[in-house]
Amino acid sequence: MADLQRPGGELASRPIHFFWVVDCSGSMSYDGKMEVVNTAIEECIPEMASAADNNPNAQLLIRALQFSSGASWLTAKPVPVEDYSWNHLEANGVTEMGKAFELLAAQLSIPPMPTRALPPVIVLLSDGQPTDSYKDGLNKLKALPWFKKAVKIAISIGSDADDDVLEDFTGNKELILQANNAAALAKMIKWASTTASMVSAPASKPMNADAVSTPAGSGDPFAPANGGAPLVIDMSNIPSPDDFDDGAVW
Repeated sequence: MADLQRPGGELASRPIHFFWVVDCSGSMSYDGKMEVVNTAIEECIPEMASAADNNPNAQLLIRALQFSSGASWLTAKPVPVEDYSWNHLEANGVTEMGKAFELLAAQLSIPPMPTRALPPVIVLLSDGQPTDSYKDGLNKLKALPWFKKAVKIAISIGSDADDDVLEDFTGNKELILQANNAAALAKMIKWASTTASMVSAPASKPMNADAVSTPAGSGDPFAPANGGAPLVIDMSNIPSPDDFDDGAVW
């Protein structure tokens, strides 16, 4: 135990909180969208666990939040990735995204978020436009230091998704992943889950020239919570929507 605190000793494990925020409105039942989301996330859990194994100084904790007519957590508390199992969601109701943002804001406050955690990862999936005043909830999020430091990715599902809203959430147009059919959606979920499972560990240098990174302490969403090297997302390997032309476009 002393080695965890001694200079030059092994680093203590720090939590990474990973949040799925999933649109379960009625339109997600069309063309099998909800089924693809359920299957893809379920299949990604082992790969997330494997990715987390490559980051031994961090503990990956997962939570999922659903929203339609209202919003609710699927698990009461964060669950270690090795113990996590996906609860299949059903689609119905409207798109009260603002209520999801309010629930998320309550969990990104300190407490319950610990001060020594690594920046969280938030992946938002939506196929439509909010039916409530989403800006009220989003403004609560934007006021929180943990949200400012978070890695935020949005998956835009189909042609009816409101990309302006998703960009308002991510603060970065490049981190809106387009999914216009089932194959693309499954691939985008896999990329977001496994890539983002790794980005919250401070990196010593950018992965490549296409990576997104920022200086520590800059106030940008990619700056690490407690100083040190910048966080890095490798943007070069994001799947292109053009690679998934299966004849069925949402």
